[in-house]
Amino acid sequence: MDEERFRKQLDFILEIDKEKTILRQTHLTGHGRREDDADHAWHLAVMTWLLSEYANAKIDVGRTMLMVLIHDIVEIDAGDTYAYDKEGKKTESTRENAAADRIFGLLPEDQGAALRALWEEFNAYETPEARFAHTMDNFQPMLLNNSNGGGDWKEHGIARSQVEERNAKTGTGSEDIWKYMQSILDANVQKGSLKE
Repeated sequence: MDEERFRKQLDFILEIDKEKTILRQTHLTGHGRREDDADHAWHLAVMTWLLSEYANAKIDVGRTMLMVLIHDIVEIDAGDTYAYDKEGKKTESTRENAAADRIFGLLPEDQGAALRALWEEFNAYETPEARFAHTMDNFQPMLLNNSNGGGDWKEHGIARSQVEERNAKTGTGSEDIWKYMQSILDANVQKGSLKE
């Protein structure tokens, strides 16, 4: 065993445990506690496996699952930026890149580079895997929010146009899922959870 390599791997494993402390705005089903980043990543990974048949293009499911599992690790340092926080979005990229340097830098060079490349692929939104990962990343909080009567949208005074702007590329990962998401938006506008 390469003891230095093993130590670096364990350091990374312990560091990413902190993802469990990063709270998101989305509440668990049944309007329970706020979801944390680890809850979100686990849920996305299972959704990816279950719903991959609806991807617009054939994807490497395992690769996409790993992508969604690591996509928010940077929030350990950068914090979670709420999807509709215009001020926070201005510095998000800078904060997240600095976090990626530090966190992926904890790993042995080969593994750090591999995970960093996967994280960058997710952010670039160009491959079928990245597009589908983003579809899952946008669909999951919408499903939870809808299961809670649209309460998170209502609490923050969100308009349908804001949700549609955020999801401008969601259909590039799955047209079928995006159509379903639009039906969720229709229902939430009708019941007043989303502003028209």
